[in-house]
Amino acid sequence: MAGARKDLFSRALSLDPDRLHFAAHSHHLWPDASFDGQVRAWVEANQFADRKWDLVFGDVVPEAQKHVAAELNLPSPDTVVFASNTHDFLLRIISGLERKPIRILSTDGEFHAFRRQAERWEEAGQAVVTRVPLEPFETFDERFVQAARGGGFDLIVISQIFFKTGQGFNRLEDLAALADPAGPWVVVDGYHGFMATPTDLSAVADKVFYVTGGYKYAMSGEGAGILHAPDGYCTRPVSTGWFAEFGNLMGPPEGVQYRADAGRFWGATMDSTPLYRFNGVRRMLDEAGLTTADIAAHAHGLMRTFQQAVEGGQVGRLADAEILNPMTDDANRARFLALRHAKAQAWRARLLEANVVTDVRDDTIRFGFGLYQDEADLARMIETCERVL
Repeated sequence: MAGARKDLFSRALSLDPDRLHFAAHSHHLWPDASFDGQVRAWVEANQFADRKWDLVFGDVVPEAQKHVAAELNLPSPDTVVFASNTHDFLLRIISGLERKPIRILSTDGEFHAFRRQAERWEEAGQAVVTRVPLEPFETFDERFVQAARGGGFDLIVISQIFFKTGQGFNRLEDLAALADPAGPWVVVDGYHGFMATPTDLSAVADKVFYVTGGYKYAMSGEGAGILHAPDGYCTRPVSTGWFAEFGNLMGPPEGVQYRADAGRFWGATMDSTPLYRFNGVRRMLDEAGLTTADIAAHAHGLMRTFQQAVEGGQVGRLADAEILNPMTDDANRARFLALRHAKAQAWRARLLEANVVTDVRDDTIRFGFGLYQDEADLARMIETCERVL
């Protein structure tokens, strides 16, 4: 198991040395390698000027595609494409569905990017959404799979790990078995799974879409939305950008043609800087010999200690909360602990006043763990909870 690597985050940590940042699941601190990537993007944009895009699509994008393919064990980097955010990809995928209103199966626990958009589609009469409740958690996977098997859906949207509760979905192969180019299409929100927990899509890569980004566990900040798109699914999205005109094109001879690979989902002019940061971080991890499994093991060790403190009543009133995703041997799990209580908002505010950064969603306070925290940090955080809550 890897230990803490504060040395990789010296710039971020030095900006507020007394801060205890336990929101690695929300706004992950950026490692020094991301700063170097940011600078490199500026230098090369000005050094190559009019030839910048040749460099971006000749070197930067292919490197990023290879990193994503390696992380997810994909059959080819060509199934990976990038955008400024995952919402862009959601709109492009939906645009390729011809039936209206679109029939969608999802849950009551998806992130707001999908939740809000789905609600607006319903208002506009463009979608009919069936939402399977997350609770009771212990029966959710089976209930969702049975609903999907009931048929009648054009799109199935499910989180790999749910953003509020931290529970994982473990029946992806069952959904993939239902996927078909004619519908339904399966979209997996992997934002709390990508580089948070080892993720192997090799068995389902030819059947499911997977969307994620660099903002959280990839430690690369905003602007690096990532999509894995299976061949043969949504071959001609209606919402399309001019970047999708370049490459190996296919389509009706006199119609709008698209790339044959995931490049069919390219949008228009975008900032390539986030991909420079992402590549820098991935190179850093390779050089340090750190895998996602290593980082997760370190985080899980801290999480177990914190959970024991909660269960042992060593964290003040936080001990009264319900742990929604207690530590288990489940490999597909969040890198945060979600604690539900009516006073979650007030607790988060008190911790922030004490320079302990956490994150709250409604009645659930979340504590996220990563490489830049060690046992001493955790002990200080536990002591602060006991003192201020």
